[in-house]
Amino acid sequence: MKEIVLRADEKANGSLILVNRSHPLPASETGPACLLPVIQSYPDILLEAKAATLLGRLLDACGSGGQIVPVSGYRTHAYQETLYADSLKENGEDFTRQYVAWPGCSEHETGLAIDLGLADGEIDFIRPDFPNEGVCAVFRKLAAEYGFIERYKAGKERITGISPEEWHFRYVGCPHATVMVERNLCLEEYIDLLHTHIGPKNVLETTFKGQRFAVFWLPAENAYFSLPDEALYLSSGDNAGGFVVTVWESVR
Repeated sequence: MKEIVLRADEKANGSLILVNRSHPLPASETGPACLLPVIQSYPDILLEAKAATLLGRLLDACGSGGQIVPVSGYRTHAYQETLYADSLKENGEDFTRQYVAWPGCSEHETGLAIDLGLADGEIDFIRPDFPNEGVCAVFRKLAAEYGFIERYKAGKERITGISPEEWHFRYVGCPHATVMVERNLCLEEYIDLLHTHIGPKNVLETTFKGQRFAVFWLPAENAYFSLPDEALYLSSGDNAGGFVVTVWESVR
């Protein structure tokens, strides 16, 4: 058996971190260690390395062929402050609160979120066109297989605090994205669900591409567990007091 201890100072890092007005990023957070362009022809639009790689594969899989373009990826905290202030001046408070996250509370500061647009004429930076038809519909259908969710869906505004944004996608990884889509859960609801599956003996079981997974949550102050030496697992902080652990069940 191997003993795994997760570091409390990592609880705001990982693909499942929750970022909203109630769960801001720590002031000390400096962004991903490694950023990559989503598409080489857009070298200034970056994502966390794994998210960028999988988004590229997703765009290839849906046959985008340049029809879908990245509009906004990773943003520094300073850039988000400028964007918010500029939107207040240009669009007013009501619009800004609906469509622009408060600095420190923006998923774009994690490097895990991307705004996409249909390459058809001039693209609106704040609200790019990403309709539920054509290649964009194919992208949506395949997104969860590559670990992406449509983050702010209609009907979830009371929970997310953000108006529907059909152009905003968030990398959460697999199998989590498929569970959220199958159960119609936004990230806030999924994290709440996982908080009821505490410890390695009380797991959420799911399958993805024929592989069985066990998912459970641990509080940051008690984040240790044991697994067989050959077991494979991933952990992510949730920025909500603990860690989500994902174990490949067939090797437990």
